[in-house]
Amino acid sequence: MGHPSVERRRVLAAAALGRESGVPGPDPAGGQPLRAVAGELLDVSPHVITIETPAGAEERLVIAPWATAWHGADVAPADLPLGSMVLMRALRGARVIERIWADTTRMTGTIQSIKGREDLTVELDCGPHRGHRTIVIPYRSSGRLQVRHPKFEPGYLFDAIGIRRDGTSLALLPATSQPPYPARSVPPAPTAYARTQSRIAGTATWSDTFDQEELGAAYPMLERADAGCRQAGVSCAGLPYLSVGSMLQVSNVCSNRSANVPVVACGCVAGRFCDRCVECDTSPRGRIAELSPFSYVELGGDLVNGCFNAQIGLG
Repeated sequence: MGHPSVERRRVLAAAALGRESGVPGPDPAGGQPLRAVAGELLDVSPHVITIETPAGAEERLVIAPWATAWHGADVAPADLPLGSMVLMRALRGARVIERIWADTTRMTGTIQSIKGREDLTVELDCGPHRGHRTIVIPYRSSGRLQVRHPKFEPGYLFDAIGIRRDGTSLALLPATSQPPYPARSVPPAPTAYARTQSRIAGTATWSDTFDQEELGAAYPMLERADAGCRQAGVSCAGLPYLSVGSMLQVSNVCSNRSANVPVVACGCVAGRFCDRCVECDTSPRGRIAELSPFSYVELGGDLVNGCFNAQIGLG
């Protein structure tokens, strides 16, 4: 007996999640839409920012009086360095900017090796779809990172947020409290879940491995044959199996915003994190979606905070 078709799996997954399949985009009930805008910073003043978009167009946008920015630390928007790559959260038809992240990156994977005495060079295995990545932990950030990553040794998970500078990824802030088990020893999902509840709660995170303006999610419980990944199908969150192309209805419990987000990638590394998000309350354990930066920001997430409490299912 062959595998069910992709469309059939979408129907089965929708039934398991207690929802009807939808179309990509925000739920209008969430209030005024947030928009993500990306580009290279060409010019900035306290009131106006000019960028070159990925399509090569030049755009001038208004900076709201209350806007904030982050470039390794909180800075005034007007102090951002020209030439940096910015992702911005916008209101009012994407014309008014209220939050800017510059050169922000996230480093998520399994520690392979650690070298150095002050500045540390760490080799990460970021999974079969993302390969290996070499990052640097500056000495001034190492204490904060290692407090949240007490098993700072090969075989254990690592997740940090930082910036890209001169081609180097600098890890500055811990994105999570490190799970206490080796990456290969993920706890099983509670049997009581049975993957039948209509809404599944957990953590939504983000990754910068998506295309620059992509809207979508990586999902842990993909069918291995569909994902082409022997490491797929691991999660402690009691998730149903889905296929690439399935639609997740993701709700940010903290901002009360929802959107239909397509599954576009395998989240086999995210599925190994049986951690919690404490953004506005304490979430159940497990990462239920790893979002593209665009999807994450448009759902009200802050890249520096690294997660929000989420639900998938009926909204």
